[in-house]
Amino acid sequence: MAQKHGMVENRGAGLWLTHAFMIVGVIIIFFPIWLAFVASTVTQPEIVSPPMPLWPGDQFWENYTAALFSGVNVPVATMLVNSLIMAIGISVGKIIISLLSAFAIVYFRFPGRKTFFWMIFVTLMLPVEVRIVPTFEVVANFGMLNSYSGLIFPLIASATATFLFRQFFMTIPDELAEAARVDGARPMRFFIDIVVPMSRTNIAALFVILFIYGWNQYLWPLLITTDPEMNTIVMGIKQMFPSGDDVAEWPVIMATSILAMIPPVIVVVSMQKLFVRGLVDSEK
Repeated sequence: MAQKHGMVENRGAGLWLTHAFMIVGVIIIFFPIWLAFVASTVTQPEIVSPPMPLWPGDQFWENYTAALFSGVNVPVATMLVNSLIMAIGISVGKIIISLLSAFAIVYFRFPGRKTFFWMIFVTLMLPVEVRIVPTFEVVANFGMLNSYSGLIFPLIASATATFLFRQFFMTIPDELAEAARVDGARPMRFFIDIVVPMSRTNIAALFVILFIYGWNQYLWPLLITTDPEMNTIVMGIKQMFPSGDDVAEWPVIMATSILAMIPPVIVVVSMQKLFVRGLVDSEK
């Protein structure tokens, strides 16, 4: 009994120590975000004159209104819409193409099936930065510069998602496919009615990851967009920093940075349960 009591005490001490480290880690991560939020609610002189305040000021509405509807080069509202369309387009496109690709590789028997899968898998070693010049040339030849299609289409193929869906589809019992075949269900009916609903948690987990991937894209949008109205929010933040002797409008820049964090946070929080289940579910 004494031994068990000691184990409980040790477990309690370890639990408190773990929580202490977690709290310290959260504070370290959150403090720069807090400073950015504070800087977005004060005036320019308060930021550039040390010491910088650590509590929010009274310029919240003024700074955020200026960022959303005026900005420095382009209104932040426009850039947020551009980033949202790009991130959702990339996420949905990657998931649809990967689902269909994995379904074809697992459930259809055709010559070179494994070869095609490994060809897809090898593209993991060829990120967009490696093939950016020929990709840009193709997009330019199709007249897709300064367009949403140019921002989205070159990035919607995903070897990682295809591989993950393939691994999951291989765990689905063959009896389900046989039963669907006996009932006269065509392959796409089996795909839509059975395979896709069973992949719901995987789709949710991938959507969160791919949305953040699309939202944080910088190099590709920078390369193919010359019209300021097509700027994404990540590009916009970089372009807000002054060049030469210009003075940075720090309250507006910090307000833009906070606004840029909100959509990914909303996606992660709203899909948190499905995201975690899609990653750790033992049946997957």
